[in-house]
Amino acid sequence: MPAARESLLDAARASLARRPWPAVRMVDVAALAGVSRQTLYNEFGSKDGLARSLVRRETDAYLAGAERALAAGGLPALADWTVTSAQGNALLRAVLTGYGTDGLPMPPRAAVRSTSPVPAQRRADGPLPSPAELVALVRDRALAVLAPGNADTAGRAALSHDCEIALRLALSCLLAPAGEGGAAGLVRGAVGS
Repeated sequence: MPAARESLLDAARASLARRPWPAVRMVDVAALAGVSRQTLYNEFGSKDGLARSLVRRETDAYLAGAERALAAGGLPALADWTVTSAQGNALLRAVLTGYGTDGLPMPPRAAVRSTSPVPAQRRADGPLPSPAELVALVRDRALAVLAPGNADTAGRAALSHDCEIALRLALSCLLAPAGEGGAAGLVRGAVGS
């Protein structure tokens, strides 16, 4: 039921925009999605399962967007896209920084024992990446996008380093916004991209 699952995740995200996670009720999420509460439980198993899936979807969307930004404009575009995406999305900001509030779903990063028959839920029940692991995932994607098949070890090492600097600058801009030139300007100044 992929369509119902996505509708439920959209409804959970919309509910989270209106109230803190502890006040989000499963019955309200199901009603907002236009499905039965049983369908919600069939898809996610529990509120924790829904939270894990919501965090997994934010993580996956961030990684896909990071690839698009890298392909469109390299490391400066990645930095700007990271800041812009996380500024208006408290859940993504929490995923990227590891710091959330009691009002956000922040399930444990460790894998949970999954008995779900739903493949997407079994994936969501797997380990959720830490901020450091996300930096490593984006760094690896940057290498794939910006230096595909490049066998030059020194060049790949320098690009890997530059990507980590770009991401860490972008994350710092979430806490203390950059001035003129934004995150992309900082990245251009730091790594010359």
